[in-house]
Amino acid sequence: MKKARPKTTPAAEFKAFQAAHPKTRYVDAILTDLCGIVRGKRYPMAEAEKLFTGGLQLCESVFLLDVTGANTDPAGRGFTDGDPDGTLVPVPGTLVPVPWAEEPRGQVLMTMTTPEGAPSPIDPRNVAIRVLERFGALGLTPVVAFELEFYLLDKQRDAAGLPQPPISPRTGRRESSLQVYGIHEIDGFAAFLRDVEAAGEAQKVPANIATAEFAPGQYEINLHHVDDALAAADHAALLRHIIKSVAQRHGVEASFMPKPFLAQTGNGMHVHISLLDKQGRNVFAAESPLGSEALQHAIGGLMATMADGMAIFAPNVNAFRRFGPNLFVPVNRSWGANNRSVAFRIPSGPPESRRIEHRFAGADANSYLVLAAILAGIHHGITNKIDPGPASEGNACETVDPDLPLDVPSSLDRLEASKVLGSYLGPEYLGVYAATKRNEYRDFMNEISLREYAWYL
Repeated sequence: MKKARPKTTPAAEFKAFQAAHPKTRYVDAILTDLCGIVRGKRYPMAEAEKLFTGGLQLCESVFLLDVTGANTDPAGRGFTDGDPDGTLVPVPGTLVPVPWAEEPRGQVLMTMTTPEGAPSPIDPRNVAIRVLERFGALGLTPVVAFELEFYLLDKQRDAAGLPQPPISPRTGRRESSLQVYGIHEIDGFAAFLRDVEAAGEAQKVPANIATAEFAPGQYEINLHHVDDALAAADHAALLRHIIKSVAQRHGVEASFMPKPFLAQTGNGMHVHISLLDKQGRNVFAAESPLGSEALQHAIGGLMATMADGMAIFAPNVNAFRRFGPNLFVPVNRSWGANNRSVAFRIPSGPPESRRIEHRFAGADANSYLVLAAILAGIHHGITNKIDPGPASEGNACETVDPDLPLDVPSSLDRLEASKVLGSYLGPEYLGVYAATKRNEYRDFMNEISLREYAWYL
C-alpha cells in the first residue's frame, strides 16, 4: 500500500518547485468539474506565485457545467444568482511537472472555498470530504484504489463517422484482437503505456499495472491502494488526464466513454476499499473468503444505496448502455467472493487483504462523487448493521433487477429523493447535480437522430 502524499504549505511547495524546475514557463491550475472534466487556467511562471499565496478567483458555477461545457443555470446557479466567484486554493502535494508538455510546465490541483473561507459545497472534492469525516468519528480509515478501463481509438473516424480501433505501432494493422490479458496487445502500445507510467511517476500518481481488456484497443490501468481516500480520488481524476494527454502525443485518442461500441465490452471504474482501525488493522479481515461481519454490513449498506446512487455511477445516456445481462457488469444487488459477476466482489487473497471491489461505476463518472456515494453506503451499512443476505455463487449477472433505475430521468429522480445519500452528500448538492444532469439530458434529447428519420419520416 502506498502512503498518502505528504502535507506541506502551498507557498513552501511553490518555492521548492521553482528551485527544482527552474526552466518551468507555465503552471496549470486545474480542477475536476461535476462531469469529471479537467478545467482551469494557465499562469505564466512570473504570475504563478499568487496562486499559492492568495488563490484564484473563479465562478462557482464552473463545477456545474454540463458535459459540453455549457452553463445551464441549474437550480438558479449561473445566471440567476449573478454567477458569483469562489476562491480556488491549491491542494498541498499536487504541484508537479507536466511531462507531455511541449514547453516546461507545472500543474497543480485546486479546490474551492466560499468567500467566507469555508469549503464550497458544490466542489465534488468537498462533497467527498464531508462523507470521509464520518469515518473519523468511527475511528476508521478507508484504504482505496481505483481501476480505470479505457479505449485507444484512431483519431480518424470510419466512413460512417464512427470511432474505430487504432492502428498498432507494432504491426501496422488496425487492432482487432479480443485477447484479454494478451501480452502482444500490450506490446503494440508499449511506448504509450510506458509514457503513462512515467507521467504518473512524475505527477505522483501511482499507476503502473496495465492489462489488455476484452476488446480491440481496450486497456485497464490500476492505481495503488492508499490510506488517504481523497488522494485516491485525486489519483483517478489525474490519471484520466494523463492518459488522454499522453495518447494525443502518441497520435491516438483515449476515451473513457462507458460504451463506445455496442458489440464490445464497456469501460468501468472499479473501486477497491478496505477499512483500517486506529491500530492499523483491517476490520474487513477474516479467515472466511466472505470477510468479517463489518465487511458484510458494509456490503449491506452498498446494496441499500445502490439504486439511489445510479445517477452518479452512470451519469449520462451512454453510461446506461453498459448494463445488460452476462456482460460482467452488475445488474442487481449481488455480492460474493472471487466472483466477477456480482456488484460487490470480495477478491481472493490472504485474510489481511480482505476488501470490497465496487464494480458498478462507468469509467467517465466523477471519481470524487463515486467515492462519496460508495463511502456513504459503507458507513450506512456499518452503523446500521445491515445484513446483505446470502452471497451469490455462479453467474449473478443474468437477471436484471427491475428496481434499478436504468435511464437518466428515473435515476435522477431516485437520487434527488434519496434520504440516505442526501444525509451524506447533502440534499443541496443532490439537487444541483440532478438539475445539471436534467438540463444536459434535455439538450441531448433536443435533436432528431438519424434513426428517427429512418423509422418515423
